[in-house]
Amino acid sequence: MRYDLILFDNDGVLVDSEPISNRHLAAYLTELGHPTTYEDSVRDYMGAALHRVHDLVQERTGERLPADFDDVFHARVFAAFERELRPVAGVEGVLEKLAADGVPYCVASSGSHERIRVGHRATGLDRWFGDDRIFSSQDVGRGKPDPDLFLYAAERMGVAPERCLVVEDSPLGVRAAVAAGMDVYGFTAMTPPEKLVDATQLFSSMGELADLLV
Repeated sequence: MRYDLILFDNDGVLVDSEPISNRHLAAYLTELGHPTTYEDSVRDYMGAALHRVHDLVQERTGERLPADFDDVFHARVFAAFERELRPVAGVEGVLEKLAADGVPYCVASSGSHERIRVGHRATGLDRWFGDDRIFSSQDVGRGKPDPDLFLYAAERMGVAPERCLVVEDSPLGVRAAVAAGMDVYGFTAMTPPEKLVDATQLFSSMGELADLLV
């Protein structure tokens, strides 16, 4: 099937930010008295907006995170992005193919607009994504697994949900795409395939994705 719109998740799909982000998130939560391993962070928070971190910590401990939690966390992560962040291997080739074939695409991320732009500037992906191609959970108020973000992005891009394909690497993102009535290809580079079983198709490299999009 030829899709009329490709919606990319950002973290872990376009930019290789998940190891950096989850390392810093686990360290900061532990520092605040909520012991968290890297593996815990990936399991509980990968693909989610930051409000999920606040919600789960309060649910589990009855305590609220500091009012400046988001600002401190973002400052640490953005500094690390400037030093370490790279695009996901092969994703630029996928974007070049879509542009050459005239297939519309955008990014729909649980991350903030600032996080998306910082990551794209650091990796050079900003040349592929103008403001009209960037959508954040900030735009709708609820992150994945709710379908709102994907539905909003499709509406803004003028494409019906059933004509859309989502590219995701997290269980939360796959659930959101399915709830939106969209096909979804699950990227298994960091996530075990069995956690993405609801995806329409699985792939393990961007070269494989490029072949799937023919």
